[in-house]
Amino acid sequence: MTYQYEYPHPAVTTDTAVFSIIEGRLNVALIERGGEPYKGHWALPGGFVQMDEDLETGARRELAEEAGVTPAQLEGLPFLQLGAYGRPDRDPRERVITVVFLTLVPMDRLKLVASTDAARAEWFSFDALPELAFDHARILEDARQALAKLVSTDLGEDASVVFSFLPEEFTLSQAQVAFETIKGAPLEKRNFRKWINSHWDLEDLQKKTTGGRHRPASLYKLKGPRKAA
Repeated sequence: MTYQYEYPHPAVTTDTAVFSIIEGRLNVALIERGGEPYKGHWALPGGFVQMDEDLETGARRELAEEAGVTPAQLEGLPFLQLGAYGRPDRDPRERVITVVFLTLVPMDRLKLVASTDAARAEWFSFDALPELAFDHARILEDARQALAKLVSTDLGEDASVVFSFLPEEFTLSQAQVAFETIKGAPLEKRNFRKWINSHWDLEDLQKKTTGGRHRPASLYKLKGPRKAA
């Protein structure tokens, strides 16, 4: 296939913000760039979209190539399009527009493995991010705000993506930590438990946690949002 244009045209990339909650803190997966531009800087995993693939396919491919996160590992998890970023000077190589996705994963689901042009791949606490390449600091600010809106005062069914941070079997305390972390504010325990039971259909698995320093806690599984009466 050949292409011929009478006018300049931009290149298109995808980037993906992969979030997880680790030790009660919101973390994001970053890669250290192994080549120019911004060699040695940290960035979201991403790259140029190929001519024969759609945007989400390109984002998932780059995520696998740069951070070792395969489509199979993300199966059943939300993969949401955050937005497009096209400031003319955002990439020193050429005019580049990027489309950004975000996904939320349980902390025990992924092990990051750098490959292709990424020197390293690591989790970073959102409260202690390194200096980032391109406009990725701005992108992460927007992604953080998008997450917070999911658990705003007016909760909708979209808030179900927060359960993606949890293992399949979870305690109510683990659920509260996830919602507090995304909201960025503490939640009163009794009110939270009344709220979660009124909004979400949780299956009591009739078993408890074992081991650890804390007393055993009941385990639950999400069945789905409760239907309005």
